[in-house]
This record gives sequence, C-alpha cells and structure tokens, in this order.
Amino acid sequence: EVQVVESGGGLVQPGGSLRLSCAASGFTFDDYAMSWVRQAPGKGLEWVSSIENVYMRNTYYADSVKDRFTISRDNAKNTVYLQMNSLKSGDTAVYYCGKMMGGALSEGVDHWGRGTLVTVSS
Repeated sequence: EVQVVESGGGLVQPGGSLRLSCAASGFTFDDYAMSWVRQAPGKGLEWVSSIENVYMRNTYYADSVKDRFTISRDNAKNTVYLQMNSLKSGDTAVYYCGKMMGGALSEGVDHWGRGTLVTVSS
C-alpha cells in the first residue's frame, strides 16, 4: 500500500522557520519524484516545490517561495523534507506531500498525504 504521511506543521511567528517531513512507504522511493502543494484558507491548491528522483535530483520552486524554502530528500529514510525559512502570513496553509507518477516533474502526482497545517501568526 502506497502511503505518504506529512508531519512538522504548527504555529510559528512571522520570520520564523519550520521543517516539514513526508515519510513514504509502499513503493521504491528512490525511483520517484516528490512534490509539495499547499492550500491556504479559502483558497485553491498551489504548487510549492518538487524534487526529482535520485538519478536526476533537480529541484523546482514556485516564485512565491523561491529563496525561502528548500526541498530535499533522504533516500535512506524514505523521507522528503521542506525547509521553510522567513515565513510570512501568506504561507499559512495546509501543506500536502505527493508521490509523482514517475521520476521527473512532468509525470504528475498519483498519491497525496492528508496534510499538515502551518499557521504563521504573531
């Protein structure tokens, strides 16, 4: 059974940092690209970042988070991370981790986790 489980969300002040984790199981983790998307209150889904499989390893970011967020993967732990720095109130959202259909960004996503809530507020 394919599973992706997010963790690490919580309440943080503007300018602060959080690291989200996504634990994956039920598939050959090294072969697949992984992505993060988010949904702010009352808004639609917004793509945040993606990382390709271990043979390519290219990373991609939305303009809204570039230079503040960093995606990475630890293949020995079957885990993908999203390091979020200089957080703004506009980053408040439920963050979802997804397994992509193949090793590259263009393959799309076929499994999503249930999400973890990040709230940026003073």
